[in-house]
This record gives sequence, structure tokens and C-alpha cells, in this order.
Amino acid sequence: MVAWLGYAAPKTISTVVLTTGRAEDGARELRGFVSSVERLNSGARVSLMCHSYGSVVCGRAARGLAVADIAVYGSPGTAADSLAEWGTTARVWAGQGERDWIAHVPNVSVSVLGTTIGFGADPTSRDFGARAFATGDAGHSDYLAPHSVSLKNLARIALGAASEVTDD
Repeated sequence: MVAWLGYAAPKTISTVVLTTGRAEDGARELRGFVSSVERLNSGARVSLMCHSYGSVVCGRAARGLAVADIAVYGSPGTAADSLAEWGTTARVWAGQGERDWIAHVPNVSVSVLGTTIGFGADPTSRDFGARAFATGDAGHSDYLAPHSVSLKNLARIALGAASEVTDD
């Protein structure tokens, strides 16, 4: 298990958090990190657990990335209208807690003066194409709380135990 934050994540309250600029930088760094892991241990099973703005990073990095599973949770969107745009062979999962304020963030993507604001489709929507996983009543910062439904499912996803992941 490795916790990675290899880019300058935007502050929650900022104008930068509304665009993909930092996600593009983060995606480049994440691709390099995953490639390093693969070089060090070509047999390693790699899964990405992507929270909040990190789900935008993972969506941008996914194309051709050698990972088994990608889970996005607490996501404002991934800068894609559907999973097909990711260009990945990984199993992709999406979950959102019942108390997560991110559910009130509009899932839009608007071009303004050459900059795209917003992150598009909700990855938990059926039309997006990701597999659903249960998160219980998690709030935005509660997904990794000990003994929580979301943590149990994220662990199952990380371990490759897809048949044990609950979706309700």
C-alpha cells in the first residue's frame, strides 16, 4: 500500500480547483510513478484509489496505464463524459457517500475564454459506465474511516476481490 500525492493539489476553496490544470500535471506525475513501480516489480498488482480532485487526476492518467483497478470516490467528475473516454482496460469503480457534499457540485463542463471549468459527468451515474460500490453514509472526508462500508469495499477493490465488493 502506498499513499501518493505527487503533485500540487488545489486547495478546496480556490479557482484552480474548478479546472483540470493541476490534474494534468498530476496525471503526468502519476503515470511516471506507476511506471516506476512496474519497473521495480513487474508482477505488482496496482490499483488506484482516487478521492475528490484525485479522481480527475486518475481519469486523466488512465489511458494506457498498467493498473488492474481504479476506484473514484467523492468525485466532482473526471473531466470525461463516459468511461470510454478514459481508454483504460482497468476495472473502474465509482462510489459516493450519502453525506458527501460533493453530490451538490454541478456535473458540468463549460469552456470559458479557453479554459474548461468543471469536470463533466458524475462517474457514479449509470450512463458513465463505472462499476458501483457501496460507501454507506460517508461524508466527503469519511471514506477511509475504520470499519466503514466504503473502506471495506476499497480494500476489496485494491485486493482484486471484485466479487466481494458490495454495491448497495
